[in-house]
Amino acid sequence: MVTHVRAEAQGDERGALLSFLAEQRGGIRRSVLGLTEEQAAARPSASELSLGGLLKHVAEVEQTWIARAKGEPPAVHRDESNWHECFVLTGDETVASQLAYWAEVAAETEAFVRAVSSLDDTFPLPDAPWFPPDERVSVRWLCLHLIRETARHAGHADIIRESLDGASAWDLVAREQAAPA
Repeated sequence: MVTHVRAEAQGDERGALLSFLAEQRGGIRRSVLGLTEEQAAARPSASELSLGGLLKHVAEVEQTWIARAKGEPPAVHRDESNWHECFVLTGDETVASQLAYWAEVAAETEAFVRAVSSLDDTFPLPDAPWFPPDERVSVRWLCLHLIRETARHAGHADIIRESLDGASAWDLVAREQAAPA
């Protein structure tokens, strides 16, 4: 669903990639529009996913990938002992705090993608059993991967939100556009 396509998308590959990523972020961001913390934590479908958990996951995954591309450690280290916390709000985390964090991550992503000398610049994939050993990927690959990851979870968010209160993605776009700025 295209709701915003920024002018940079026209003729500029970086702008196009960033616009598509922003569009998918919007689907997830809108999925929590008007919900209480309890509703955002609910798991109304057969899945164990909640909207709050999806929001946290996509923000964390995006930050982790940008950190990898920069050669930095991720903000949150995940392993088998705490992987389950990636999909649930814990402690004092709220939908609002995750939205604010994701906005910071998105700004960092945009700054990084705009600053690299080329989308063909590469960085190593992490040493993990699900990645080929000693493999490198480009910043272009990174952008496409983030779009795919976010879009996949935006679809999950659509199903969860409709299961909660019947609001479709179209309903949420209309609500967002009607909301005072």
